Amino acid sequence: MFQPAVKYLLFALFVVNFSASWVLGEEGELTPDLIRQLQDEFELDTQTQITQNAVTNNDIDKLALNRGILRGHNGHFSHKIKFAGITNQGASGRCWLFAGLNTMRPRAMKNAKLEKIELSAAYLHFWDKLEKSNLFLEYMIEMRDTNYLDREWELVHKWTLGDGGWWNYVADLVDKYGVVPQDVMPETHSSENTRRMNTVLERKLRHDAVALHNMHKKGASIKDLREYKRKALAEVYRFLVINIGEPPRQFEWRYEVKPEKSSSEEGDDDDKADDEENEDDDSIENKKLATTGVITPKEFYQEFVDLKLNEYVCLYNDQVNPYMKHYQFKRSKNMVGRADMNFVNIPIDQMKQIAMNSVIDNRPVWFAADVGKDQSSEHGIMAADLFDYGPLFDLDLSISKADQVKYRGGTSNHAMVFMGVDVQEGHPAKWLVENSWGEKNGHKGVWTLYDDWFNRHVYVIIVHKDHVPQKIMKAFKQPAQQLPAWYPGAAGIE
Repeated sequence: MFQPAVKYLLFALFVVNFSASWVLGEEGELTPDLIRQLQDEFELDTQTQITQNAVTNNDIDKLALNRGILRGHNGHFSHKIKFAGITNQGASGRCWLFAGLNTMRPRAMKNAKLEKIELSAAYLHFWDKLEKSNLFLEYMIEMRDTNYLDREWELVHKWTLGDGGWWNYVADLVDKYGVVPQDVMPETHSSENTRRMNTVLERKLRHDAVALHNMHKKGASIKDLREYKRKALAEVYRFLVINIGEPPRQFEWRYEVKPEKSSSEEGDDDDKADDEENEDDDSIENKKLATTGVITPKEFYQEFVDLKLNEYVCLYNDQVNPYMKHYQFKRSKNMVGRADMNFVNIPIDQMKQIAMNSVIDNRPVWFAADVGKDQSSEHGIMAADLFDYGPLFDLDLSISKADQVKYRGGTSNHAMVFMGVDVQEGHPAKWLVENSWGEKNGHKGVWTLYDDWFNRHVYVIIVHKDHVPQKIMKAFKQPAQQLPAWYPGAAGIE
């Protein structure tokens, strides 16, 4: 038996050891001792109390909105590309498609002498879904022996069936299927609200993936697997027709042609914008009707748009990788047999100069950016530090664009179109942005994007090669360095 003194000593050692392990815990653990330190260091001073009162009773963005930026904001641009009508992608991830079609509308308006035109996103959306379904099933055939824990396997399942995309998706769809006017194939509830349609389609295609792999395990040939895929795609086609409607093989379109201006009426279109809004568009004398006759979607594109999309190139500002190099994102396409998205990486100042030159030449610029930061849908503004979150909470939130990419804090996630630029002393001060969120967002559907926002949050532009310096065009001739499918931004934008 232990003596009383020895018992006390052992008990004391036990308590000390237990307490030490409880206080310190494993290395890096959030221990009660550390929590007490955090509590002791916190002081609810007067300023913090006022901030807490404000934040707990109000919207944070309204409190943090930088009034200085609002005071200096204006909608003046030294150059605007004429366009009419704001599109709305609805509750879908088709921004890349709407932005692509929006770059084509000014050309169609000019070629056909139209006051305005909207090209059908539903038409190309149908074919995008069918092509992506085929691509997914083809990936499943290709990856029939891949471990289900493989990282690329995971991303194929996560991204291939979604709404997202890149410019090359638009170009490949238009090249293969052409385009049609909006009223030839209008939006449906499912095309504007894609969540449930996508969910059902994904379940169907995963069912098919399981069936393909079970066939493979039983020794089926590639020919047998592709025959199963053909039957599965027939079901997908039927499903898409039910949800979006069947795309026309040919159609006849009747449209109104813009009346010719007399010499006394000719002048600057921007100066007459207010007068045009007051014109009686329904008056018989202002209408001149024309018809296409029976035409295919590809013929319609050639007649009304006729942009050579293969002459447009993708330029990226990725401050992680070296500039003037040619890169390609793996598995960044929506069609079997087409190329993955590829680009040349360039400095941001050079990107802005190229974009500015394109807009001045009346060529809209498709671009992709991180739209979740420093932008107000209420005011139609995109400006760096538009919201003073740091000062509001007394926090240092500074981080470089390169680190935003590395630490998954920033990437291109939305596509829009540059339709104007305000050039001051030879440099772009701000940009006119056409969005696809309808007229109730922004300033009647458009945004003003300031130069400092461009620096921080714009990643990609699509421009005609005529505006790209030869040094950059030569970089496209380099063998493209492939970046993995999980590289930040590779999956596409929504």
